Amino acid sequence: MSQDNQSFQKSLGLLDATMLVVGSMIGSGIFIVSADIARHTGSAGWMMVVWAICGFMTLTAALSYGELSAMFPKAGGQYVYLREAYGPILSFVFGWTFFAVIQTATIAAVGVAFAKFTAYLFPFLDEDVYLLQLGDYHVSAAQLLAIGIIVLLTFINSKGINSGKRVQTTITLVKILSLLILVLFGFIAFKYEVWNWNWNRDSLWDMRHLNADGTYVPYDGFAVMGAFSAAMVGALFSSDSWHSSSAVAGEIKNPQRNIGLSLALGTILVTIIYLLTNLMYTGVITMEQMVNAPKDRVAMSVAQEIFGPFGITIIAVMIMISTFGCNNGIILAGARVYYSMAKDGLFFKQAGQLNTRSVPSWALWIQCAAAGIWCLSGKYGDLLDMITCVVVIFYVLAIIGIIRLRIRKPHLDRPYKAFGYPYLPIIYIIMGLAFIILMVIFRPNYTWPGILIALLGIPIYYLINPKRKKNEIS
Repeated sequence: MSQDNQSFQKSLGLLDATMLVVGSMIGSGIFIVSADIARHTGSAGWMMVVWAICGFMTLTAALSYGELSAMFPKAGGQYVYLREAYGPILSFVFGWTFFAVIQTATIAAVGVAFAKFTAYLFPFLDEDVYLLQLGDYHVSAAQLLAIGIIVLLTFINSKGINSGKRVQTTITLVKILSLLILVLFGFIAFKYEVWNWNWNRDSLWDMRHLNADGTYVPYDGFAVMGAFSAAMVGALFSSDSWHSSSAVAGEIKNPQRNIGLSLALGTILVTIIYLLTNLMYTGVITMEQMVNAPKDRVAMSVAQEIFGPFGITIIAVMIMISTFGCNNGIILAGARVYYSMAKDGLFFKQAGQLNTRSVPSWALWIQCAAAGIWCLSGKYGDLLDMITCVVVIFYVLAIIGIIRLRIRKPHLDRPYKAFGYPYLPIIYIIMGLAFIILMVIFRPNYTWPGILIALLGIPIYYLINPKRKKNEIS
C-alpha cells in the first residue's frame, strides 16, 4: 500500500552514508580492469598514474558535489543538481539515460559478475550452462542467478531503508577488510625480482602498447593521448557511483554536513585502497602476466601467486561479497532518482510514492525489471563501455553548475562551499573535457552510441510533456 503523505525516514548516519559510497564504488572492477590498463600503458609507472588521476578526479568531483548536496539535500542527488542549475530538460536527459542504461545496465553487469564468480564454486551456475536456447539466443544459469540476486536485493530494500542499510554497511565493512587483508598478504609475498622488472627505470615512463607475447609497440605522436584515455575508461568505471549518498539525501541525518563528508571520506578511502591494491599487484606479478591473466582477472593470478591454487577460491568469494554489496548500494540509490523524477512529472507517477516502509518500492521494482531485461539481453557490457563518456559529461555539467549557480543565484544558502573553489572545480572540468574530446576522437565507437542514447531523451521529454513544449515556445 502506498501513502502519498509519508516522508522518508532519516535513518542513515555518517558511517552508513560513507559505506554506501564505498560499497557502490567497489564492485568487480578493481579485480579486473588493471589488465586492460597495463595493456594500454605498458608500464607500472603509467598504470599507477592512471589510477592516481582517476582518484584525483573522483575526489575533486566529490568535494565539489559537497556544495550542491548541502544546498539541495533532497532525494535524487545529481538529477536535482542538474535541474536546479539548468532546468528540467537537461535533468530529464540525465534521468532518462540513468534509467535506460547507466544504472540498470550497471546493476545487470554487477549481477552477472556475481554469478560468474559464484560459478567458480558451483560450476553448474556458469554462463556457459544454457538453460534455454532458441536459435542464437540463449539464457544461461549465470543470467538467471544474476536476476535472482537483483530481485532479492530489491525485495530487501523494499522492506525499508534500515534493511538496505544493514546489508550495505555490513557487507562494505567486510569488503574493505578483505581487500586490505589481500593487500597485506600481497606485500608479504612481495617478489623483488618482479618489482624490479616492473619498475625498471629505463622503461618506467615509456608509454607503449603491451602485447600478450610480451612485445611492445610504441605509440606514434598524438596516439599516446588516445591510449591514455582508453586506459582511463576502466579506472573511471571502477570508481563510478561515488555520488550514491547524495541520491538518498532525504534519508540521511544532518544531510547538509553528512552527505558532503560521506562523499569525501568514501572517495578518499576507495582511492587509497585502489592505489595500494595496484601497487601490490606490481610486486607479485609482472606486467606481462597482468596482460595475460585469463579473462583479464588480474586478482586471481595474483591470489594464485600468494595462496596457491586456493587463491582462486579466495578471490571468487571476495568478488561475490564485493559485487553483492555493490549492487545493493546501486539498487538502493537508483530508485531515489526515479522518485524525484516522478515528483516532477517526468517518470511513472507510481514511482513518486512511498510504501508503508517509507521507501519508493514501485521505483525499486521497475528498476529491477529493467535490470532483469538487461541481464537477459546480454548486451549490458557493450553499452557500459559506451556510456562512460556520457557519465563524465554529466559530471562535468554538474560541476559547471556550481559555478553557474554561484553567478545566477548568489543568494542561495550554501552551508558548505566547494573545497578549492574555483580552482579544483575548473581543473576537474578541464580534465573531464579533455577525456571526453579524446574519447570522441580516438574511440568514436565507444562514445557516439552513448551520446545518442542520451540525446534521445530530448524528443522523449517533449513527447511526454507536450504542454511544456507549448509553454516554452510561447
